[in-house]
Amino acid sequence: MSRTVKPYKELATGKKEQVAQMFNNIAGKYDFLNHFLSAGIDRSWRRKAIDELKEIHPRRILDVATGTGDLAFEALRLKPGKITGVDISEGMLAIAREKALKRGVEQIVQLRKADSEKLPFSDNSFDAVTVGFGVRNFENLENGLADMYRVLRPGGKLVVLEFSKPRAFPVKQLYSFYSFKILPFFGRLFSRDKKAYSYLPESVAAFPDGKDFALLMEKGGFRETKVRHLTLGICAIYTGKK
Repeated sequence: MSRTVKPYKELATGKKEQVAQMFNNIAGKYDFLNHFLSAGIDRSWRRKAIDELKEIHPRRILDVATGTGDLAFEALRLKPGKITGVDISEGMLAIAREKALKRGVEQIVQLRKADSEKLPFSDNSFDAVTVGFGVRNFENLENGLADMYRVLRPGGKLVVLEFSKPRAFPVKQLYSFYSFKILPFFGRLFSRDKKAYSYLPESVAAFPDGKDFALLMEKGGFRETKVRHLTLGICAIYTGKK
């Protein structure tokens, strides 16, 4: 189990409420900071994650913790019948809806506010479930995995894209310096939320990445789990089938 890390430690509210508050606060700058702080490499990570679904040709895709919708829009390349994106932050969803309208895909990409650990869908509803940089924000990771398993049809596939912790020298040391010093500085400068971009590296450090997360997936019922490390271990793609 991962230890609980919350954005606003001084508040008594739970992690779920704080994460929603944080993303509402930074929604307007979220996309800019994502691309700026990753030097644009986050786009290639999303492409690689969605490529993991090509083999199953999904018609119905659920994107959990969709945020501003970038992973959901990337999944349009697969030409599914419908993509449903859910998130607990109304601020992030508002931006995702604007993007869908600009792209003219609001009939295909449908967005709604929902709890990732209590998904408002029937069992076996989706061919694929995706999560991009969201699982470390779950209040209860095992509950979230269990509910994604529930709504996935038998034979369906889960794809999780998430930050991880590099282990090799000197990448580990450089990444730690960047995460805890550089990233919070620019995050505070542009987002005006002093806590949000300090929470990011703390949540990555607390997340049970690599084989530990694959084991949690297997505990939740997923089979054929795989871990694919990207960019010297900074990021990873996790896959599993129901």
